[in-house]
Amino acid sequence: MLDLKKIEAAINQISAEKKIPKESLIEIIESAIKTAYKKDYWNKDEDVLVSFDLDAWTIEIIVRKTLVKEVQNPYTEISFEELWEDWDWYEEGDIIEIDMTDEVLEWSIWESFWRIASQAARQVIIQKIWDSEKQKIYDLFKDKVWEVISMKVVMVESGKVIFDYNWNQVILPKSEQVSRDSYTPEARFYLYVSEAFIDEKTWPKVVLSRKNKDIVWAIFKLNAPELSNNTITIDNIVRYPWVKTKILVSSEFEEIDRAWCLIWPKWVRVKTVMEELSWEKIDIIVNNWNIQEMISKSLTPAVIQKVVVNEEAESALVYLLPEERAKAIWKNWININLASNLIWYNISLEEIKE
Repeated sequence: MLDLKKIEAAINQISAEKKIPKESLIEIIESAIKTAYKKDYWNKDEDVLVSFDLDAWTIEIIVRKTLVKEVQNPYTEISFEELWEDWDWYEEGDIIEIDMTDEVLEWSIWESFWRIASQAARQVIIQKIWDSEKQKIYDLFKDKVWEVISMKVVMVESGKVIFDYNWNQVILPKSEQVSRDSYTPEARFYLYVSEAFIDEKTWPKVVLSRKNKDIVWAIFKLNAPELSNNTITIDNIVRYPWVKTKILVSSEFEEIDRAWCLIWPKWVRVKTVMEELSWEKIDIIVNNWNIQEMISKSLTPAVIQKVVVNEEAESALVYLLPEERAKAIWKNWININLASNLIWYNISLEEIKE
């Protein structure tokens, strides 16, 4: 026998905990009962109506059939002879509603039916909860794209880091983590909201990141008001997460020291960003439209002797002393590759003797 009081208690609990309207949960249960009825005991073509009334603790299962003179499909049609009432009141083509509630509630063979219906309802409710959680997270972040938000680590589980944001749990997937970060409970990190959109397949979706290069720009923006008021502009950022970042900065105002706006006072601004990024090294290069000078600076900490530029081929040949080569290349060619991507030039090195 179906225990409607237990179903009501479950609906009230899920509705309160997951903020899902009771009406939605009732619709899910009604749909699950209808599906189980049609799939496992009768026919998928049947027109079944299920009404679940929590206030009255009642359930009603109705099968609708079309009245015909000669039945072709017993699952969707009923003949005049099968009517229990006086068939003189009806005409061919009328829809007859047959109450199947008592049979479903009382027959012992329906125990397996209720089990199937419960399983179907459970699966749909779990999916509904998941969809509701995704919608809630999307609503939290949809207006915060391209911003950083400080969040506290709650736990680390199966490679995923779970953060708390306004009493909601949000996940930083492994693909967006930086290996040098120490994700321990209660630790706080800035997460970059790189995307928040509605997709037909994964709707809705929010992408949080510690790896995205623009997290550097977003944290600098919190510490350098010159970025917010457009006194200076970051033209390009290239990054090898937790190792090194290079920034190309410019300004329309000649009197402004572009690099110093991201550094001062006493290197506090740049150190604040570096500390947040687990002391990732940051090189700041001024965009003064002098390609030779910009390439030379972009290969910091190497000292460059000469730069020959081929603007048409967007390439540059850099001359330097042998002892400076390792500094220009750095680990796994990271420094020279970042420099090439920052200036948008293919950089080659040529050693010279003193």
